[in-house]
Order: sequence, then structure tokens, then C-alpha cells
Amino acid sequence: MVSAEIVIKNFEIVNELLLVSFSDNSEAIVNLKTLRERCPCASCAGETDALGNLYKGPEQKLIESSYQISGIQPVGYYGLRPFWKDGHNTGIITGELLKELSD
Repeated sequence: MVSAEIVIKNFEIVNELLLVSFSDNSEAIVNLKTLRERCPCASCAGETDALGNLYKGPEQKLIESSYQISGIQPVGYYGLRPFWKDGHNTGIITGELLKELSD
């Protein structure tokens, strides 16, 4: 689990990888395909109601552009919002998830 003091310091896309550095001098390297397939947004990953029922959008058919990023927006100091070339942009990837997905 990422400590509250760890913040995203810098990030960059290199080929098929997202490289992220954190304030504690640790790093994460995540393949873009993995990042898209593990999108945490309510439509992709779903969300649960008070009774524990999982609701999510229809299964998305991922195409080549689904794994390409046109831009990334920082969300505070704790996350990144990727803009995928297929138009998907609702997922916020936290530092905790980035570290979990790191190669």
C-alpha cells in the first residue's frame, strides 16, 4: 500500500510503457496494455452498492487504439488520468495501483 506521503513526482510514456517516479524515490514501470486492461473506472471495473452487488458497463471491445495514449492528466498528487486514443478517459490510476501493476 502506498503511504500518504508518497506522491507522483513525474511520469512519461516511452514506447509501450508508462514510467512513473514517486516522491520517495521509488519508481513504477507499467505496460500500457496492462494499464488499460486494469482500468479502475466504474464502467470497466464496476462498482458495488450497499448490498455488495457489482454493477458495471457492457464489456468493451478493445482495439489497437484502446492501448494507445493520446495524453495524461495529473489528478492531484495521487493519480493519473489517461486519455486513450479510442476515446476512453474516465479511469483515474492511483499511485497505489501503479505500484501494484509495475513490472
